[in-house]
Amino acid sequence: MSKHSYNKVWLHLIWGTKRRDKLIPHKTQPYIAKKLISIATEKGFSIRACHVNADHVHTLIDMPTNLSIEQLAKLLKGVSSHWINSDKIIPEQFKWNKGYAVFSVSESGVKRVIRYIQNQEEHHKQKTFHEEVKEFLKASPSSP
Repeated sequence: MSKHSYNKVWLHLIWGTKRRDKLIPHKTQPYIAKKLISIATEKGFSIRACHVNADHVHTLIDMPTNLSIEQLAKLLKGVSSHWINSDKIIPEQFKWNKGYAVFSVSESGVKRVIRYIQNQEEHHKQKTFHEEVKEFLKASPSSP
């Protein structure tokens, strides 16, 4: 990016485990979140908020200019699943689901999304991951 350019694009990126299985034990969730933040830092971008649930992940990302959304999702999912398996963070073979959901976030909505991500444990006492994604898609006017 040119030193005369400015870019600030916030993304709420969400992805799940293979078949949405609850594979990630509660005690390892913060450990995996730290690893995702570390991956971002190593690659030159920032994750402002991250929460790992038993069956899915929420991140708020300051979109880097050198990666597409698809490359960003593949990078985070690929590096983290390789690390989870090679370091045996989870005893069984681990895989993320193929897809992801991503939503743009306005600067005025950043604090609200951070609170939403930080409040995942309470939120999922009331809604499943599947219900949550359906709700996001319903709220998006261009959803399939």
